[in-house]
Amino acid sequence: MKPLLLLVHGWGFDTGFWAPLRACFAPEETLAWDLGFFGQPTQPAPPPERKVLAVGHSFGLLWLLRQKPLPWHGLVAINGFTRFARGEGFAEGITPRVLERMQSRLATSPAEVVSEFRTRQGCAAPLPAPPCAETLAAGLQGLSSWDPRPMPVTAALCGRQDGLVSAAMSRACFPEERIIWHEGGHLLPLEAPEWCAARLRGELERL
Repeated sequence: MKPLLLLVHGWGFDTGFWAPLRACFAPEETLAWDLGFFGQPTQPAPPPERKVLAVGHSFGLLWLLRQKPLPWHGLVAINGFTRFARGEGFAEGITPRVLERMQSRLATSPAEVVSEFRTRQGCAAPLPAPPCAETLAAGLQGLSSWDPRPMPVTAALCGRQDGLVSAAMSRACFPEERIIWHEGGHLLPLEAPEWCAARLRGELERL
């Protein structure tokens, strides 16, 4: 039986984020989890007889490493990181002030905060539903404080033009030999779904 791709989206998105990538696979080959930024979270269990290749985009990877919701047979990062906020021993991270400003505005203007974030990363699509401020705030707190390093990944698909995760940050999080570079930005599954799918197929074959 073929392994299953388990897809976990990043902060400010939902399972619809994966639509272009999932279109590259048969429906039974992928399972997408929703972290609840625009409604109730949904995380159906994969069939127990199938191997799982977990794929986390951006915050989705950090969430997988922190929560460890199930055993997987391989783990792929796409525009991901094992720590996000700058701190002692991690000078390559994002300055905490950025997250603090987003957090302070989230209670009163959640839709504006999320829309601005998505637009900065290159996603002009409207929000899929009214945002859940509490879940988004918890995600920002995770970005500020979670640090599950060192945690291995099978492969890390990274964008050289990623405006959120710098090349230096990627190299600080992942061994150079595990990094596969693309010239795109922070939303590689939207920008280059076929390229991502080809790399994921390679990882599936190795399972």
